[in-house]
Amino acid sequence: MKKLLLILFLYLGSTSNANADLLLYGGNSHDDFLGCYDCSKYDSDSICNKYGTYGSKYNSESIWNKYGTYGSKYNSSSPWNKYSSSNDVPVLVDRSGNFYGYFTINCYRGDAFNSCRSFKDAYDRLGDLDELRNAYCD
Repeated sequence: MKKLLLILFLYLGSTSNANADLLLYGGNSHDDFLGCYDCSKYDSDSICNKYGTYGSKYNSESIWNKYGTYGSKYNSSSPWNKYSSSNDVPVLVDRSGNFYGYFTINCYRGDAFNSCRSFKDAYDRLGDLDELRNAYCD
């Protein structure tokens, strides 16, 4: 099941430029770097590097920390808040600054990243950020 979810995420999350690193930024001005979305899990900036700053479930700025700013489903800045329409939800941009959408499970936003539905479905089904992280990253 995890392998199927990973394949789905990779397929739906792919962009027209397979080499474009997609970067997550949050905060009011989107100047808080939150990690690299599609880098190797061995990259120190990757959201999938569980030993790195952005992939750790213990870092307060990590999207995987359910008690942190960007991991709490209750915070309007969190991608896991399914009701948030806030503009400080993390955005995905490439290294040139091209905008790919808001990284959120609020799929009613017209400007949500194209894999919103797959993340929302997996988040609803798994109900746990650790499980979601494992499904996406491993």
